[in-house]
Amino acid sequence: MATETAPDIIYTKVDEAPQLASVSLLPIIRVFTEKAGISIGVKDISLAGRIIAAFPERLTPVQKLPDDLAELGELVKNSRANVIKLPNISASVPQLVAAITELKSQGFDLPDYPEEPVSDTEKSVRSKYDAIKGSAVNPVLREGNSDRRAAVAVKKFAAANPHSMGVWSKDSKTRVSTMTSDDFRSNETSVTLSGSQAGFLRIEHVSIDEQVTVLKDSMELPTGTVVDATFMSAKALDAFLVQQIEETKADGTLFSLHLKATMMKISDPILFGHAVTVYLKPIFEKYMSAFDKAGVDPNSGLGSLYSVIEAMPNSGSIRAEIDALMETRPPLYMVNSDKGITNLHVPSDVIIDASMPALIRAGGKGWGPDGRESDANCVIPDSSYAAIYDEAIKFCKENGAVNPTSVGTVQNVGLMAQKAEEYGSHPTTFEVPSNGKMRVIGANGDILHEHSVESGDIWRMASTRKAAIENWVQLAIERQDLEGCEAIFWLDECRAHDLELIKVVTPMLDVAGCADNFSIMAPREATRVTFETTHSGHNSIAITGNVLRDYLTDLFPILELGTSAKMLSIVKLMNGGGLFETGAGGSAPKHVEQLLEKNHLRWDSLGEFCALGESLKYFGLVNNNPKATTLGAAVDAATQGILDHNKSPGRKVGQLDNRDSHFFFALYWAQAIAEQNRDFELATYFAPLAEALLSNQDTIIDELRAGRGTAVDLGGYYHSDVSKTVAVMAPSATLNNILLKSLEFKSSI
Repeated sequence: MATETAPDIIYTKVDEAPQLASVSLLPIIRVFTEKAGISIGVKDISLAGRIIAAFPERLTPVQKLPDDLAELGELVKNSRANVIKLPNISASVPQLVAAITELKSQGFDLPDYPEEPVSDTEKSVRSKYDAIKGSAVNPVLREGNSDRRAAVAVKKFAAANPHSMGVWSKDSKTRVSTMTSDDFRSNETSVTLSGSQAGFLRIEHVSIDEQVTVLKDSMELPTGTVVDATFMSAKALDAFLVQQIEETKADGTLFSLHLKATMMKISDPILFGHAVTVYLKPIFEKYMSAFDKAGVDPNSGLGSLYSVIEAMPNSGSIRAEIDALMETRPPLYMVNSDKGITNLHVPSDVIIDASMPALIRAGGKGWGPDGRESDANCVIPDSSYAAIYDEAIKFCKENGAVNPTSVGTVQNVGLMAQKAEEYGSHPTTFEVPSNGKMRVIGANGDILHEHSVESGDIWRMASTRKAAIENWVQLAIERQDLEGCEAIFWLDECRAHDLELIKVVTPMLDVAGCADNFSIMAPREATRVTFETTHSGHNSIAITGNVLRDYLTDLFPILELGTSAKMLSIVKLMNGGGLFETGAGGSAPKHVEQLLEKNHLRWDSLGEFCALGESLKYFGLVNNNPKATTLGAAVDAATQGILDHNKSPGRKVGQLDNRDSHFFFALYWAQAIAEQNRDFELATYFAPLAEALLSNQDTIIDELRAGRGTAVDLGGYYHSDVSKTVAVMAPSATLNNILLKSLEFKSSI
């Protein structure tokens, strides 16, 4: 059924915990799918893989890798595409540099990341690396809009086995602070391209003396595309941060900065750098010249600052001055109190869509440098979506913590097809070089956007195509019709971008005759209504743009389920085909740290199980393959078995971990196939496999748990050694031998 170049189902090779889990799970999947005539291919979209693919001219034939991401970008436009996509690193500069350093230590002749490129060669290298930073993968693969929801089995289990929730006090000092003017939201302008304006657009900077510099051109956009532009004032940002530091100190709370430098990889690192600089303002003022000479980059955080200072001749006195200053500042929200890693250490350590829900789940508490929980000032500079967290906190103060046993569920229909933006992508985000104006010029010469800006301001453009918007609205109509519950378009008519979308949404709902089934609300109001609805046990569908898709599919699942990693996430590709994501959630570096130190991987593959089941059922439907459908249904049964028998990984060494969970998934999957009566051939084949797994259960579990509690060596973090990784993640000879009856084990890696 598959071709040499196009396997039936593509499995992505990614990073960190999800990739380690794949080494254990993928061989199991291949054994089962082989019996349905389904081939599983692997495409490498890991950070290390993308770095290697970017510099073929510098590598040996053995080292070279194809550009799998580009290949997948074309594949997802195929009507029969079937891709299972795991969470991957959205690399910050420190992560990118760390990966480059590791690869070079392994013998890869890669160029260093040029912080300040001067030569043409350095500029070319920087351009290649910049294309790898941040959320570079998802926009390429997501050729459709998002349908995310909790699987029924997962929701039932969470209600019957509620996760821990912190206690909210009406007197909690935890709050959200955001800018009220001169931020991205307040300066936003938006236009829908006319036929004459469509075509090749350009971005230009006009200096005070009328010198025009083209910053970006040849941006081809079709008629009907919504094009936004906005900027944040650097002066206003600094003034806001100064104010928040003072107010946090007065309140006696933690200073807690929440950004998303991994996705908004140009703007948010700059915002982060401003926070670092303002927090240590006297230090930067005193040592500005020395820091510039030493190569200090505040955008990389305190961790990088400390490393650079160590090489300076007066490092001891500088560190002493920093420590003394920090004693006078409000205490920082901590990433790891035991190791002294603060909120301002690394821009990618605190990611708003994960950090804010975690704080809300914990009763508004964050960890301080003293190792104790404390209320926090949640500083979110841009006001575009700060309101959703502010309103969530207010609701919890008024009504107490969310009750997982009775709370309804929030589904999400997210606008993300064809690289739909509402935050600006990195090629269209700029730190303003000098006072003047920023402009967007249409194909016909029209000035679409014009902002008066000052040096250091952060300016960005975003675009969303009409076809993507229309597909999004249609998906929302279909989802609401299936569910019959409350459905809200989270759109603010007072925001320029949202108003342009409303102009498309409203007539489409009217034509479909279903306008009464939907509401259109600004994010704050939508948050309040959604919390009230789910608090009463009812369900809601949040229909949102790309940023809120990201934020809400962490916020509500973390409160409902305890995690966002167990979400069912389906991307219905616009040309047909399906992209099946393994739920929201990052790639869990802390999980890797625990594996390396204690040989315990607590990553939960439940979202992966859900994605696999949907992928197989979709394959069966499209290809008229009833065996695939049977396998998919059996995956659902196996997933239910994992939940019913409490075989998910635990957090602590000595409890079940990811590898144990995979064994039980294989056992329950085989049993479900053996017990079904739709396909006698499959039942006959899998019955002895199920028996072999069951009869050897004790031996397999003992082999899987051998060496738990001790450190392990993977031979690399971003680019691990295959043999070492297999030895760690597939340590049961008995299980491997059972699987080897059908497949060469190592070929699955």
